[in-house]
Amino acid sequence: MTAPAPHHPHATPDLFALSDIRGPVLRPGDPDYAAEVTGFNLAALHTPELVVCATGTDDVVAAMRWATATGTPVAVQATGHGANFPVENGLLINTSRMTDVRIDATARTATVAAGAKWRHVLEAAAPHGFAALNGSSTDVGVIGYTLGGGLPVLGRAYGYAADHVRSFQVVTPDGTLIEADADHEPELFWALRGGKGNVGVVTELVCDLLPLSRVLGGGIYCPGEHAEALLNAYTAWTPTLPPQMCSAFSILRLPPLPQIPEPLRGGFWARVAAIWTGDPAEGERLLAPIREAAPVVVDTVAEMDYTAVDQVYAEPQDPLPARESCALMRDLTPDAVRTFLDHAGPAAPADYPLLLVELRHMGGELARPAAVEDAVCARDAGYLLETVGVLAGPEAAAAVETATVALNAAMAPYGTGRTMVNIHGAPGDEADRARAWTPEVYTRLRAAKATYDPANLLRFGHAVTPATA
Repeated sequence: MTAPAPHHPHATPDLFALSDIRGPVLRPGDPDYAAEVTGFNLAALHTPELVVCATGTDDVVAAMRWATATGTPVAVQATGHGANFPVENGLLINTSRMTDVRIDATARTATVAAGAKWRHVLEAAAPHGFAALNGSSTDVGVIGYTLGGGLPVLGRAYGYAADHVRSFQVVTPDGTLIEADADHEPELFWALRGGKGNVGVVTELVCDLLPLSRVLGGGIYCPGEHAEALLNAYTAWTPTLPPQMCSAFSILRLPPLPQIPEPLRGGFWARVAAIWTGDPAEGERLLAPIREAAPVVVDTVAEMDYTAVDQVYAEPQDPLPARESCALMRDLTPDAVRTFLDHAGPAAPADYPLLLVELRHMGGELARPAAVEDAVCARDAGYLLETVGVLAGPEAAAAVETATVALNAAMAPYGTGRTMVNIHGAPGDEADRARAWTPEVYTRLRAAKATYDPANLLRFGHAVTPATA
């Protein structure tokens, strides 16, 4: 392991005063406190002792030096899509003001600040004819998504977002600003790509862009009672596909909200969402077995500018309280399909509480090792199972939890035993959190944690515990 850069000695709080921070510094009761601590996932209500609303890297450095000097634990939030764990007490660094994106058209890279969303990257890259490795919603923050590996909608065609990071600017917990890449601080660079935010606060990254401006994509929706026919067609279809076809099968129980267009609003649906990067005519030909499997009520598949990619998965754009989970599947055997449908398909109770139950096709470039080794541990999965439930009150929350646990337990015999950190959901004990990585990678992450954050200041959320001496 490469030794980190020299660390600042511990200092008194006065030396690293909060007055050095240019952005707002808020405490409970201050007028803007509630707005600054609230993220997209309203299920995690943060109550930190202090909020630093960072306006740039210098603010993050000052905040981390103050945290080290006072022994205050730290959490970071940009958009709060991954806010599955409430931050109680401690310091919350809000990076949402740091949204700068710079495009280098010659190098085909984007330099992305800590609070930028994928939407910001696509808007900056599109005039150059480029796309990016965003997930199913471009409202998600780039940094947190990428630190967790980043599963893109184009993953089968290009791999994980973490595989395409060229460098990070990161503030280690003692307030040292480091440039980390494959040649400088390589162990830190490794741990940041898939190890989540356990070893530092990233203030900027440089990532590859894709020479892509248009795709074929959208959703094919059938009545939910035809879920079995559509899923059987999907499991027969996916093994035949080239990596340029990226897709997921979903069962949706949509609420009657005005944000959801008719006729989908308030309905029970089986859907295949797909995005294809090749010749559109070839993509349409490949989609024929899906369209023929069951009666199609809505078909949004069309050629589109990549900036319209949110139309493919049509995820909610407004904050809501949600419980999510995921599990990595080896394959979808007939028994696995039957188990999945028994729990979440048409035979489930009418009041089945999960908004979305999804099986995303993995493989392709997602199965290939990164050119520069990283900490992503989902390359052996054939599919990913994801669930989302809306926590509309205590009774609904209990029902969502029961259904989530039951489905994951039933599907466990068909899984790898691991999850993806970004979609893991509320982290449990250490054994539960460690499921995001292989034992070997988790041991290595703990060693990196002991090197860069031995005091475990970054202990909120999906945290890795430092290795003991």
